[in-house]
Amino acid sequence: MFQFTTYSKFYYIFSGALFVLAIVVLILFGLKFGIEFIGGTNMQVDFQGGQRPSNEEIKNSLQSFNLGEIVVEPTGSSEDILRFKQVDEKTHQQILVKLQGDFNKDGREVTEKAFEYIGPSVGNELRNKTILALLLTLLAITFYIAFAFRKVSRPVSSLKYGLASLIALFHDVVIPVGVFAVLGKLYNVEITIPIIAAILTILGFSVHDTIIIFDRIRENIFRQGMSQFEDSVNASLNQTLGRSLSTSFTLLLVLVALLVFGGESLRYFALALIIGVVSGTYSSIFIAAPLLVTWYKLSLKKSR
Repeated sequence: MFQFTTYSKFYYIFSGALFVLAIVVLILFGLKFGIEFIGGTNMQVDFQGGQRPSNEEIKNSLQSFNLGEIVVEPTGSSEDILRFKQVDEKTHQQILVKLQGDFNKDGREVTEKAFEYIGPSVGNELRNKTILALLLTLLAITFYIAFAFRKVSRPVSSLKYGLASLIALFHDVVIPVGVFAVLGKLYNVEITIPIIAAILTILGFSVHDTIIIFDRIRENIFRQGMSQFEDSVNASLNQTLGRSLSTSFTLLLVLVALLVFGGESLRYFALALIIGVVSGTYSSIFIAAPLLVTWYKLSLKKSR
């Protein structure tokens, strides 16, 4: 049986270094939010009857309008969603005429399917609600785990099960967000609604993996008694390791396929999930469970 908790310090150092690095890049670079959060324009265009132009061709066509960073997101078989800064109705019509003038050829016809303006106040409200939703989700998960494991309040209190999961979940959120801060600085990758959805999905996946391990710890405590707590934790990790790795590996196969073949609109959604799945699997095994043993040993020292 592998003694996972023997090397807890190495796990903490590695995770702490990644966490600090993610915080540093967040402070230095910040996050590049999409127009859903800062306000702007969505324009959905259909290129019917011919080959859809490339993203670069569309951006070059609209370069003279000074629209800032133009995000082109292919959708369906012939449509593109264009995202750029706020424009008035006159400029909107000029953009449509320019696209039709440049790409109405070889049997292809450019038509506008939708046009949407998102004001800065709406974007700020959405951003604040997103942050609030993440915080409430983390707290709700913490209290749920503390309640679910109330019958194993010894030798480690049930609240510490919740705190261990909270630390692991916070780790699983900060690491992907740090990666996207770097991507935003280097490649102008924006934080959009799909990426927020991916982060919330990561929380669900990670806590599910953590609960499986904690539940096995509870079973082993009832079998072996509270005096063998560290052995129970190590046994639980060994017993659930194969299940955790196989589940994560099969999920990663799907996500990598989505990353490679899913197109522009799903690329960063898949990337966020890949980072989160790897981080969540690691934190469940090497952070959440070993933390229980660390707190147990600290309580023993204090009692002596």
